[in-house]
Amino acid sequence: MHKLHKLVADELGRPVDPRAAAIGAAIAAKHGRASRAVLFYGSCLRERELEGRMLDFYLIVSDYRSAYPKRWLAAANRLIPPNVFYFEHGGLASKYAVLSEADFGRECSPAAWTVSTAARFAQPSRLVWSADQAASELAVTTVAAAAPTLIRWTLPLEADAKPLDLWKRIFSSTFAAELRAERLGRSAALLGDYRDRPRDPSTGALAGRREARRQRLGHRPARCCDGRLRGAARRHRGRQHRLPPPAGLP
Repeated sequence: MHKLHKLVADELGRPVDPRAAAIGAAIAAKHGRASRAVLFYGSCLRERELEGRMLDFYLIVSDYRSAYPKRWLAAANRLIPPNVFYFEHGGLASKYAVLSEADFGRECSPAAWTVSTAARFAQPSRLVWSADQAASELAVTTVAAAAPTLIRWTLPLEADAKPLDLWKRIFSSTFAAELRAERLGRSAALLGDYRDRPRDPSTGALAGRREARRQRLGHRPARCCDGRLRGAARRHRGRQHRLPPPAGLP
């Protein structure tokens, strides 16, 4: 998987809009020394006009207790990760999810509780802030595990599929597992948007397929249902501490 690791490192290091990088740094500053890395992902990676959009970030922290002044937030993040917060900076709106390095590593691996995190980071993302080189390296290693993890779960259903067909099945299945369902055709559109990405779907699929066969890991059918239940729990909890978006945002 050395080639895949290098491709992911190159992709995570690609430049982003300076305003997105500034938001990432501000999110990290809000949580102090617990902050380890901030990843920018989602549809805004493909947009030049960020005004009126909601930017998506993941904050990776060393541990939950150090990340919050209130113990109940740390407890909630530990029990039903991730916590999600609304955040404004530089006139732009964003939301960010918080995971510990340990939970981030688990959720991008075959030991994951749900498909959500691996599905997000099998898609393009950018490392917009890191505490140090060790934090950067760990982020790369974790993100590099996301695509092979999804492929291991899907291969028993699409054993003979071509790489792009395999990814269509992966994304259509993982989008269906979200509590807030994506529109029909979203998986095909996503693959079309990223056809020219450095770590294209074919590269990730073939590398993951070889690794999956080598390790002989099987499908994890409970992920979809579990993802919906955990998503519902997070949203119920989030009503208590997540601020509404400003007027005018969708």
